[in-house]
Order: sequence, then structure tokens, then C-alpha cells
Amino acid sequence: MTPVLTVRNLRKTFTLHTIDGRTVVSLDGVNLDVAAGEHVAIAGPNGAGKSSMLRCIHRTYLPDSGSIVLHRADGPVELTELPDRAMAGLRGRDICYVSQFLEAPPRAGALEVVAEAARRRGLAADVAREAAAASLRRLGLEEALWDVDCGVLSGGERQRINLAAGTVRPPRLLLLDEPVSALDPENRERALNLVQSLTTEGVAVLAVFHDLEAIRRLATRVLRLDGGQITAEGTADEVLGASPEGGSPEAASLEGASFEAVGVTS
Repeated sequence: MTPVLTVRNLRKTFTLHTIDGRTVVSLDGVNLDVAAGEHVAIAGPNGAGKSSMLRCIHRTYLPDSGSIVLHRADGPVELTELPDRAMAGLRGRDICYVSQFLEAPPRAGALEVVAEAARRRGLAADVAREAAAASLRRLGLEEALWDVDCGVLSGGERQRINLAAGTVRPPRLLLLDEPVSALDPENRERALNLVQSLTTEGVAVLAVFHDLEAIRRLATRVLRLDGGQITAEGTADEVLGASPEGGSPEAASLEGASFEAVGVTS
């Protein structure tokens, strides 16, 4: 199986300057391999370091030490050593981070935001607009809202625009942080179908979700992150318990926790 993302001995700490300068360990020697065609979920309680891992990969956070390698067609790239300008270029083409909150330019409409993302990934302007329209339709955003300032739209509408921008002409690595948290059941289903479909498009997806059903649906392998370390690995049933209703000790211990799902394809 062809690797897309390789993480080795990743460490990240935070210093709490306002609380006697104490140090908090977020990631403590994390190792992770994600191969093409996999959906891997990283599960763990709040504060386990899941979002910190996303941000270290995106280079929003600089890790204290360790290796993060993106495997591209022209060879592996060590993200922790990349100059800022080169990293910015990768963010436009190869890596996309989609949080639960849309960050859009003032007075920009949905079609403009998504088309700009497609242009950054190499599409010509007219093709980019067509691709943006298709992405917005797939996620059920009404066409009457496409030219409305994103700042006045609802949280669920903005979240769908954000996901459309992240998946239009999908990048090689897609980082999702609670991408369906504000969606109603119908639109949540559309979004999960979209994420699931990326397996045929050569996309690696690393995402934080808060519900077990999404992990069971998307993941072929689950890793448990606790205390900044990977402590368990297996199928969803092995790590999460036989079923949400099964009442197993492991399932109970994960109740209310947040989870990271990784889908990788080529």
C-alpha cells in the first residue's frame, strides 16, 4: 500500500505563561502511517492532542520535534523543515485545512470562495467556477445564496461552503476539524457521503469528528490517542466496542470524546 502521510516521533508541548509557566504535553512521540485507500480514525478524549496533531501537520503549530512527511508524486516532503513560503504553496495546492468555522474575505460570496480554492489547485477560471457550482450543489447550498456575503449566512451554510472549498478539485491531503458539527441530519448525510467518496480521488483525509457513527462508517482502522500517545489500534469494533448500544467498557470510556478520522486514497 502506498503511503500518503507518515508521522514519526511527533512531540508538541505548550507553556502556560499565565499559569506559573507550567508545561503541558500535547503530543508525546506519536507515530502514524496512513496508506492509500485507507480510512483510519484516531479516537481519544478531549485534550488528547487530536486537534494539535492536525495543526502540526498544517504547520499552524510548529512541533517541538519529530517528522511529518507528505508523500508526493515527485518524492517525499518533510513538512517540519519546509521554508514558510514553500509551505504556503503546499497549502494552496496539496494540503487544505477545513475547520468548523469559515474564514472568508469580506463581502465574498460562496461561489467566489469555492472557485478561488479551485483556482489555487490549478483550474482555469471558467472551469473553476463550474467545479465550484458542482461542489455547492452536491452539498445542498441553494443557488440563491451563492452571491450572498458569507458573513451573513447561517453556521450550517458557512460550514458547507467551507467543506466545498476544501474538496473542490481535492488536494492530496485534506484536514477536517469537526466539519459537520453545525449540520442538520440531511446535510450531515450529504457531507459524510462526500468525505466517503474521496477514496476514489487520491485524497488523504485526516479529520476530527465527535460521533461514533461517523467513525464506524468511514474507518477501516482505528487508533486511540491518550496522553499524547497512541495506546491502541484495531478495527472500530475492537477499539470502540462492538456497538454504541453494546455498553462495553471501552465504548463507555470514549463516550463524549472527540475523534479524528483519516481517509486516504490514491
